Parts: sequence; C-alpha cells; structure tokens
Amino acid sequence: MHKIGCSSGPVRYSIVFAMTATLQTQLTALEQWFRAAPFAIVAFSGGVDSSLVAYLARHFMGKKRMLATISASPSLKLCDLDEGKGFCLAHDIPLEIVHTQELENPNYAENPANRCYFCKHTLYTELASLAESKNERWILNGTNTDDLGDYRPGLQAAAEFKVRSPLLECDLDKSAVRALAHHFSLRCWNKPASPCLSSRIPYGQTVTVEKLERISAGEGFLNQQGFSIVRLRHVDSTAVIEVPPDQIADLRLQAASITQHMQSLGFTDCLIDDEGFVSGKLNRSLNAKGPIGLPIIQAH
Repeated sequence: MHKIGCSSGPVRYSIVFAMTATLQTQLTALEQWFRAAPFAIVAFSGGVDSSLVAYLARHFMGKKRMLATISASPSLKLCDLDEGKGFCLAHDIPLEIVHTQELENPNYAENPANRCYFCKHTLYTELASLAESKNERWILNGTNTDDLGDYRPGLQAAAEFKVRSPLLECDLDKSAVRALAHHFSLRCWNKPASPCLSSRIPYGQTVTVEKLERISAGEGFLNQQGFSIVRLRHVDSTAVIEVPPDQIADLRLQAASITQHMQSLGFTDCLIDDEGFVSGKLNRSLNAKGPIGLPIIQAH
C-alpha cells in the first residue's frame, strides 16, 4: 500500500466555543470518571472523539495508568495512522500499534450490513488480549450520544466486551466533544469525520485490500485537488464521488482529469454524485432504497 497524504484543508468548523456552565459540568464529570478508572486502554483511531478520550485519560490519569492503541489496518488511511502517531507524540500519550486481521474473517470481507460488528469484535478481542497483563483495566472507546442515533452495529461488539464510553456516559454529543477538544487546543477539534475505508463499499460487495488501496489513493488525489471533505464510493468497478453541494460545480470543472486519474487507479468509470456528500449514505440500502439510493451523473 502506498502512502497518500491527507489534506490539511481549510478550517471546516468556524464555531466559536465558550466554556458554558453545561460544558464545565461535563468536564467535571469527565474528570471524576477518569480518576475513578483503574487503568485505561483507549481504542484510538485519530478522530476527534477518540483523540479527546485519549487526551483526557492522559490528562487526568497520567501516562502510567493509560495506553492508547491504534489499529494498523488496510481500512485505515495511512495518513490517519500518521496523524494519530503525531497526536500521541505531541501530547506525551503512550501508544501501541496493533495489527488487526479483520479482512481474513469472511464475515467481514463479504461485507454484510453488520460488517462493523465483526471489525470491532476483532479489535476488542485484540485489546482484551493486550489487557490480560493488567489486574484491572477498562477498554475505552470514543462513542458519544449522537452515535446512538446512527446505525452502528459496532456498538454491539462494544457491549459484549464491556467497553466503556466516557463521552457517552458523561452525556457529551459531537458538538460538546469538539468544544472540549477546542478548549484543550487539540488540533483535531475541527477534523472532519473519517470513517474506515470499507464504509465506501456498498453492503454485499466484497471488501478487498485492492479496493481499499484504490479508495485511499483516489480520495488522496481528490484531497490534493482541494476537496478536503470527500467520499469516494467503490460501487462495483465505478468510482462515485461525493463532495459538499457547494463544491459540486468545482468538481465538474475537473471531471475530465479526475476521471482519467480514477481510471489509472483501476476504476472503469467515474460518476459524480449530484446530491452531494451525505455521511453514511450507503446505509440507505438497509431501508430498501436501492444499492446507493442517490442520483448520479456521468463525469464527462
């Protein structure tokens, strides 16, 4: 797999955060929560949620009572792995890289609707094994209250392994997470969501290393063209590109060169999603709205 850099891009969230009474109460609750933890193993991905959990564990518990772990998986962009390493280095957070093998599990590779369950089950199995040397430890994730309103089969795996969710348990939603990350001057406070690359492949279509590499390379190219928020859906052998609605016109202007590049990566065709970026769009197929459930136009 070759490395594709992530776009630093412009600031995507220009919200002015204030330490409100509610936020201060939540921070106090988080401090008490972490100080009560015996030892924390954080399932860290480099996103803002798990970054805040790792930071708070280090901040309130000290480096001898916590460990962040990140999975070097083909479904994680290499740039996200590098950014995760940099984050832990910058904040003196102990980090261990684990190598999960979810693609070797046919239940995952066949890409069923609950694929995320098998991914998280593999991860938490690895972390539970890692934690065996600790007399008492909690495995933590970055789940917040907004996640409960989305389709997340990985939460079932978390429940089975008794994974703790400090952000959820202290009643933080995504806005509060970003506000606290901003309060602590974490550079990732405004980082756009970056779900695993397998989420770009429609359910029922096999997940392979080759597809994940193609998606990573394609999204990296689009980042370099100025599209910092983008999803490249690997639909059969076609690249279906989603960008925010206000950037679709710019995408069309580059359609010829983008199509040529996507074909050089191994896609047979390239389409532009005329609706624009919508997180979790492929989940629409779960409600019988078709394989991708969106209007697309040929990228000529």
